[in-house]
Amino acid sequence: MELQTKILMGALALLSTSTFGQVRTDAFLKKLFSASRNPIFQEIIQHPDTYRLQVIYTQINRDKANNPSFTNYYFNVDSTVYFNPASTVKLPLALLSLDKINTLHNPAITKFTAMQFDSAYSRQTKEWRDETSETGYPSVAHLIRKAFLVSENDPYSRMYEFVGQSEINRALHARGYLDTRITHRFVRMTPDENRHTNPVRFIDKAGTLIYAQPAAYNEVPFDFSRVAKLGKGYRTGNDSLVHAPFDFTERNKLPLETLQQLLQSTLFPQSVPAKKRFNLTDDDYRFLYQYLSQYPGETNYPKYDSRQYYDSYVKFFFMDSLHHRIPANVRVFNKVGWAYGFLTDASYVVDFKNKVEFMLTATVYVNSDGILNDNKYDEDTVGHPFLYQLGQTVYQYELDRKRQHSPNLSRFGLSYEKRVDDKRPVVKDVDN
Repeated sequence: MELQTKILMGALALLSTSTFGQVRTDAFLKKLFSASRNPIFQEIIQHPDTYRLQVIYTQINRDKANNPSFTNYYFNVDSTVYFNPASTVKLPLALLSLDKINTLHNPAITKFTAMQFDSAYSRQTKEWRDETSETGYPSVAHLIRKAFLVSENDPYSRMYEFVGQSEINRALHARGYLDTRITHRFVRMTPDENRHTNPVRFIDKAGTLIYAQPAAYNEVPFDFSRVAKLGKGYRTGNDSLVHAPFDFTERNKLPLETLQQLLQSTLFPQSVPAKKRFNLTDDDYRFLYQYLSQYPGETNYPKYDSRQYYDSYVKFFFMDSLHHRIPANVRVFNKVGWAYGFLTDASYVVDFKNKVEFMLTATVYVNSDGILNDNKYDEDTVGHPFLYQLGQTVYQYELDRKRQHSPNLSRFGLSYEKRVDDKRPVVKDVDN
């Protein structure tokens, strides 16, 4: 059987309006998925539209010089079908925050420099200290750690405030990530309040001001012409039930293919056009790789409760409900998101022992009662088991797949932290 696919040889095509509304499904993935006998997996595969399922499997092949090429295979992918990206937007915000640090061209300011957030508009909040960090202060590096390790929400909102709503969207669109939209923090605010972002300052170890960024306001309007409504009802803030679809039209938007491209541009920057990359240093990339793949239980700052935040806590394709363990020879570099019944994961998986690597990006909607914002979703019974089966199906295929050249994966063989046995209390129950 001939495989129908688009081969990406060192470059990714931009999303274009000509692809809108065209559902992409490759015969290869239909055949691969049909072989599974798991009932939950087959229920969703056989009814992809009901579960708003979209999958992109990215096969990676190396030449004799170890240069990678990428082949994307699609299952029910349609950029016009809205899904709530939830915490996956923390990935582009981390990239943009590091990019902005480097664009300041101030040698006194790095990703580790202490920063403080002030307030200057309705519902804005201050953040001058962060006792979970080693210095006791927020920093871009520490915000990224918390956003990646267990997907905390406040760090995302602070990065949103640092970069600014206008610059976030301008910078993503300028890089060719055209069908994206970042409109809000992860706190309850009006659209007007989200257009205003806080004053931010950087200070040295003595507390002396290095740089002050004033409050900002986004004057650029959004394009909300494509309506996105979902469900048969929703709960309001006071728990009243409204019998009407929930409106996502003005919420964040990050199409699945864009999410996959963002992760590829992070892990394999030379494989995408220069325009689509971010202004990052070698140390920035190393830092991102570490905290996209490090486990909460390996991390000292923040010192997360490793029982609550187990190894596979934000690794959906390897989230075994019985053991919560990932094979010792495997590392997953990824970002997940979950909200309103949507579960999404963009992953790069590396098996160092078996010389296996691949990318897998997927989103699924599990909300059988059709009511949104009620915190009653089918994540544990349907969503997580499905994504685990999806991950293991592709992983097993990759273990069996023959390669012309075995990959050298040393670039991703990192030295991870080891938890120090000190008296500090562990961090539990964060908002994520």
